[in-house]
Amino acid sequence: MESASKQLTEAATASYPTIAATATALPPYTITREDVKVYMGRVFDIPERRLEAMMSIVDNAQVHNRHAIFPLDYTIEPRPLSQTNNEYIEHAVKLGREAAEKCLERAGLKADQIDMIITVSCTGFMIPSLDAHLINLMGFRSNVRRMPFTELGCAAGAMALGRAADYLKAEPGGNVLIIAVELPSLTFQRKDISQANLISSILFGDGAAAVVVSGKKMQGPKILKTETYTFPDSLGAMGFDLRDSGFHILLAKDVPEMIGGKICGLVQGFLERNGRKREDIKGWILHPGGARLLGNIETELGLCKCDTQPSWDILGNVGNLSSATILFILQEWLEKRPLQPGEYAMAAAFGPGFSAEFLLLQWT
Repeated sequence: MESASKQLTEAATASYPTIAATATALPPYTITREDVKVYMGRVFDIPERRLEAMMSIVDNAQVHNRHAIFPLDYTIEPRPLSQTNNEYIEHAVKLGREAAEKCLERAGLKADQIDMIITVSCTGFMIPSLDAHLINLMGFRSNVRRMPFTELGCAAGAMALGRAADYLKAEPGGNVLIIAVELPSLTFQRKDISQANLISSILFGDGAAAVVVSGKKMQGPKILKTETYTFPDSLGAMGFDLRDSGFHILLAKDVPEMIGGKICGLVQGFLERNGRKREDIKGWILHPGGARLLGNIETELGLCKCDTQPSWDILGNVGNLSSATILFILQEWLEKRPLQPGEYAMAAAFGPGFSAEFLLLQWT
């Protein structure tokens, strides 16, 4: 009976794209929570009372370590946008290539077997885009499809999975490589004492992640359904303001409450439209944003920390890596908490727009 059930599960999901492999890459320098406490008072010209309040936020942020492409002393120094963007291009190519090569190896594929490359980033600007650089460096075919995402922020990793699945429905049997590279340390602004900039200096870290999504018969979670929801009248909730001095983050203080107020209805509606119930979900692959946001989502969905521990672990160990975060968390589930064949997981990420991206996955 068990064998027959397994065969039915495999037959039902055979036509859906598979997450065949994941990989991550981190730069060499580390920023600890204690580093942040030491440097915050030195770097930002803020009153002592406000500094004390920020120290409390540092403690409550649940971010213990982050990675950066440069030592901290260099990271905090003001540099013109032209310089930081050149640094972005150099290190995006380096980290993106490292994650991509590792991911292809894990999937048992060569670069010339990839039919589409989706590159994702919001913390720098480059034309030609990252995929064009890697085509020359890694040996992708000249006719490989290219889809660079640059304005989707923290939701972009999840959206890339959705667009990969869409492509593979149109081109069955193909392979898509997603590469997300974020270097938010290059957007650091020491003269910007807005609450959004101070919070970002506590949360965000550098890193890259890659995922192979395949239309071939491979082991891994199947992407069954994806949806996007854009919150009405929410343009100012999150984004970047590009000035002569570089990228200045925009982050409304009520984002955790805005998501928390709608997340239960959004999740329930998404699951109902796809024939599932809340109780069917055995894995919650959630972009944390920050500790307050993740806590609000847990409360509204009736989850406990044990349901979302991989999200907390990534937030604590590498911080918020914008678009790459959800892919880091996906890898945590694949490596440390794999579900049983036939079980369902839901992934969700949130970013500028203000948008939410949802995915329904099924383990095989």
